[in-house]
Amino acid sequence: MRPLTLACSALALAGILAGCSTIYRSPSVKAGVSDTGKVRVVAMTPETVLVANRASYQPKTLPVVFGLSAGSGAGASPRGIGTLPAAPSTQDGVRNTLRLDPPPPVTNSPYTIGVGDVVVLSTPSTQGTVGELSGLLAAQNSRNGYTVQDDGSINIPDVGRVRLAGLTVDEGEALLFQRLVESQLDPTFSLEVSEFNSRRVSVGGAVGQPGVMPITLTPLTLGEALSSAGSVSVGDIDVSSVRIYREGQMYQIPLEDLYSRSDLQNLHLVAGDSVFVDTDYDLNRAERYFVQQIQRVQTTVSGREIALDELTAAITLRRADLNERRDNFTRTLDLDGVDRDYVYLSGEVRTQGRYTLPFNRKAVLADALFDTGGGIAKETGDASEVYVLRASDDLREFGAVTAWHLDVRNAANLAMASKFELRPDDIVFIAENPVTRWGRTIDQITPSLITAPINALGD
Repeated sequence: MRPLTLACSALALAGILAGCSTIYRSPSVKAGVSDTGKVRVVAMTPETVLVANRASYQPKTLPVVFGLSAGSGAGASPRGIGTLPAAPSTQDGVRNTLRLDPPPPVTNSPYTIGVGDVVVLSTPSTQGTVGELSGLLAAQNSRNGYTVQDDGSINIPDVGRVRLAGLTVDEGEALLFQRLVESQLDPTFSLEVSEFNSRRVSVGGAVGQPGVMPITLTPLTLGEALSSAGSVSVGDIDVSSVRIYREGQMYQIPLEDLYSRSDLQNLHLVAGDSVFVDTDYDLNRAERYFVQQIQRVQTTVSGREIALDELTAAITLRRADLNERRDNFTRTLDLDGVDRDYVYLSGEVRTQGRYTLPFNRKAVLADALFDTGGGIAKETGDASEVYVLRASDDLREFGAVTAWHLDVRNAANLAMASKFELRPDDIVFIAENPVTRWGRTIDQITPSLITAPINALGD
């Protein structure tokens, strides 16, 4: 009986020894010099985090195409306004054939902003009415202002499109003030119209300089329009007149009456008026001039529409090209065909793998820990043993590794994880807690204690 007991004891001891030879050995971080090089453990503190962040690193950048937009392009310009007709030839006639038929007086109203006007947002300055613009208001075109576009709006960076057409200067200023406040921008400015292009009057015929004149904040009178056109140049005042075409109606003022009456000289013109100085009494000749003016307006509108169609088509093609190039990059990215920077997660993390460093910015340790799949495995991880392993780039320290150690048993230390910048090929390692290490050791010893004696008896 005693020999059998000794045999069983020997078998048990053999099983223990066999089990000891396969005891689980968990990975850990230890300072010192190993076969692969020097390992240095540095505790994460606000000061050491600053040192770690000094390592140079330039994040990968997205292709330039992701920063481009189709844009609004250059503003469509008229295709040509045509030329003014030649003044009708002088005919013989008598004064009694010219009758006075002035246009009805118009009611003065504040100037309203229209398409084509150029407005500026001026800030208080010692440089004059239109001072230097700062910040947001400095983004203006070559005419130092914002052109009211075909939809009646101006486009202000960081604010967006603001519709001003049809508003007085005061109303436009109030609307812009509200939009700037909503965008949390300094609203200290005044709105001014620097170029008046939306309301015009054409002057032709027997004048020194036929052309188109703008209506500004100050009403334009008939006398001022003729004076700006180089004054009237006629041979016989008795057979000369000023004819005004307005909204489909023809009006006539003989020059003799115009020069003798100040109320006629102070007649207010309105947008779209055509003024023609005729040197004879042939009304048909003046009417032909006005027909040409109408055709000119129609040609201008048609040219604007064509230019807008071309601009829309160009923007559509450019947008399609940009979208295609972005889609191609995205598909290449999905196929892992783009050079990226990675950080590797090892040890007691929820999922071991790699964390991709983002484009255009630097990532921190907190990003890798709290990203999907990362983080400490709460059942098995040791919160006191969180490391970032970083190999040295110095050839004189070939094989050297710095282990930046973070103890997050105190949750306040997680603030340093949000400051610690990651670098390509960093390894985030989390050690297992002692209970997990012991459990895994027992898991391997227990089968050995059972199988080793049985194998010995079988032999």
